[in-house]
Amino acid sequence: MTHDDQTDGAQAPESNTEHIQPEREILPDNGYRAGFVSFVGRPNVGKSTLTNALVGQKVAITSSKPQTTRKAIRGIVHDDAGQLIIVDTPGIHRPRTLLGERLNDLVQTTLSDVDVIGLCVPANEKIGPGDKFINEQLDQYPRAKKVAIVTKIDAAPRPTTAEQLAAIQELRDWDLIIPVSATNDLQLDILVRELISLMPTSEALYPSDAVTDENLEDRIAEYIREASLEGVHDELPHSIAVTIDDMIDREDKDILDIYANIFVERDSQKAIIIGKGGSRLRDVGQQARVPIEKLVGKQVFLSLRVKVAKDWQRDPKLLGRLGF
Repeated sequence: MTHDDQTDGAQAPESNTEHIQPEREILPDNGYRAGFVSFVGRPNVGKSTLTNALVGQKVAITSSKPQTTRKAIRGIVHDDAGQLIIVDTPGIHRPRTLLGERLNDLVQTTLSDVDVIGLCVPANEKIGPGDKFINEQLDQYPRAKKVAIVTKIDAAPRPTTAEQLAAIQELRDWDLIIPVSATNDLQLDILVRELISLMPTSEALYPSDAVTDENLEDRIAEYIREASLEGVHDELPHSIAVTIDDMIDREDKDILDIYANIFVERDSQKAIIIGKGGSRLRDVGQQARVPIEKLVGKQVFLSLRVKVAKDWQRDPKLLGRLGF
C-alpha cells in the first residue's frame, strides 16, 4: 500500500602528467576501435564524476551518499581513434537488502561483459580494505583488461600522488595505471586515448551524436533523485526511489509539465523529504529543475508527490514496480 502527499578543492599539484604503462605487445594499427569499459571502486572515489567528464555532459548523477548509482548507465565517448562506452554501475558491496543483491547481480553481469575494468582509487586517500576487497573481486572477470585510475589528483600534492601510484602497482599486474582529475580536466584526453587502445578493432557501436542510451524519463527521474539526496542522512538515501507518472507539453506555452513520485519506505522519511510546510520538497523541485530544463531545452513545471512504499528494498513486487 502507498500513502501520498503532494506539493507543487584543495590546491592543485604543480603537475601530474606522467602515467605508468607496463610493457605490452605493440599491435599493428588496424584503425578504429570501440568497446566497453566499467569503472569500479569504493563510494565517493569519483566514478560517476569521471564518467560525466569523459562524456562531456551529465549522464550519471553524483552524490556523496553510498550506492547512489543503481543502474548500468552507459555514457558514450567519441574520439577520432574510436568510441568508448562507459558503463557506470552500482558499487561492489556486501548487500543487506534484496535491492542490494540485485544491484550486485547487475554489477557482476556488467563486469563479465566489458572489455576493460578500471579500478578508481583517490590520490588523497590511502589504499584500504575496501580497495583491496574490490581489487580481489576483479579476478572473477578474467576476460576484461584491468586498468588502475588514480582520481582526484587535484586534491593531493605531487608526492602523495606518486606514493599512491607506487602503492597501486603492488596490487596486481595492470594493463595501465594513470592519474587523472575529472574536476580539473587533467589527463582525461590521455585516459581516453589509452582506453581506446585497449579496445577491440570495431566499427562505431553508437551514432556519433549519442551520449547515453538512457531514455528521457529515466534521466529526469535520476535528476529528481539526485536533488532528493542532498542534505539527508543515515539510511534515507537508500530508501529513495523516483518514478515518472506523466510528461505533457502544454499546448499554449513552451512548457513541459512533469508529474513525478518520490518513494520512501516509512512515514517518518516522508516527513523529512517534505520538510516543514513543504519547504524541503520545494527545494528539491527547484534543484531538480535546473538540469532537467537544460536537458529538455525548455521551461519545466515539476509536480512532486511523496509516497510511502513500506520496505520496498526488500519486497520483490515493489522492486519490480520501481524498475529494479
